[in-house]
Amino acid sequence: MAPCSRPAFVLLPGAGSTPWYWHRVERRLRALDYGVVAVHLPCEDDTAGLAEYADTVVTTVGEERDVVVVAHSFGAFTAPLVCGRLPVRALVLVAPMIPVAGESGSEWWGRTGQPEAQRDSALRDGRDPDAEPGLRELFLHDLPDDLANAALRHGECEQSSTPFEQPWPAPAWPDVPTRVVAFRHDRLFPPTFQHRIAGERLAVTPDEVDGGHMAMLGNPVELTHLLVSYNP
Repeated sequence: MAPCSRPAFVLLPGAGSTPWYWHRVERRLRALDYGVVAVHLPCEDDTAGLAEYADTVVTTVGEERDVVVVAHSFGAFTAPLVCGRLPVRALVLVAPMIPVAGESGSEWWGRTGQPEAQRDSALRDGRDPDAEPGLRELFLHDLPDDLANAALRHGECEQSSTPFEQPWPAPAWPDVPTRVVAFRHDRLFPPTFQHRIAGERLAVTPDEVDGGHMAMLGNPVELTHLLVSYNP
């Protein structure tokens, strides 16, 4: 494909999430005349692992022109696996779990120090670090009630543990331009943590936008603007 042509954005949700979380960004990208493919990963299928997640992306995209794959959270385990199978112009990892070769999603938390980072963030914010946060407190705290309620109705799916137990199968990160976006008010992956992991694993400095872990829902204007600035 001609490198000057506009890419299509392929939007991958995180664990336990549906493409609904991307709908406010999707609408804005389409209004700017970008192609968009929002992928529903087989999160509820216990037979589906990372290979099946990647197969789902490839099948869903089909014959689309060159693409920018935008992956949220655990979607970062899938996004690099489609490079080489699709004409991927760039990867954009949004509040991502960035894997390394042979590491499972279950191992990722301890190996990266995420629990300590989450606790330190709670202490800095004056929140009880020992309290067990619910979905609203951890993921939807920055959203108005109507949007948070809609997220709980439409955006959630039952996440199988299967892809979390499998080692990440790629030998290395693909040779594809990669951007990382951190969310300034993310309680799960605080920006200081995200900067450290992106630097250590990809030698990339994240860009930041306002919002919690689901800022694609809470701050779609700023996130859309950033995505388009990467791929005008």
